[in-house]
Amino acid sequence: MSAPVLSYLGFDWGRLRIGVASGNTLLKSAQSVTTLIEQGAARQQAVVKLVREWRPSALVAGVPYHPDGAPHKNTKLAKQFAQELRDWTGLVVHEVDERYSTTEAKSSYGLQNTDNHAASSKAKNKAEKKIDALSACVILEQYMRGLA
Repeated sequence: MSAPVLSYLGFDWGRLRIGVASGNTLLKSAQSVTTLIEQGAARQQAVVKLVREWRPSALVAGVPYHPDGAPHKNTKLAKQFAQELRDWTGLVVHEVDERYSTTEAKSSYGLQNTDNHAASSKAKNKAEKKIDALSACVILEQYMRGLA
């Protein structure tokens, strides 16, 4: 008898934007869903709407650390976001060390030059939104690779 297929939504938390990805244990791959820009209560509503729409088995939240593994200010904030996800949805939230997820997303998807200061503000914002969603893919795929 095979294990049941579980589906997940993965989140790459940021103060301004939250990248979101979807994936499942059958394929162990993720696809970008969206990047949320909402703040406050609107952010909660957007997350709850995504959970209702995608109906994941559980959620995965990226938590950043320094390269040496030490926590920093955003570690605490990302953990707080993971707790908010639990509170808002009632689902299990798995926390994943997301060191280098943005770098991996940029490299894997050929987006290394998004820091170009000559790029227009609109183009740069669009690229950053794409990177956030792709970083969520990296985080979610990393979690699923660790499953037995």
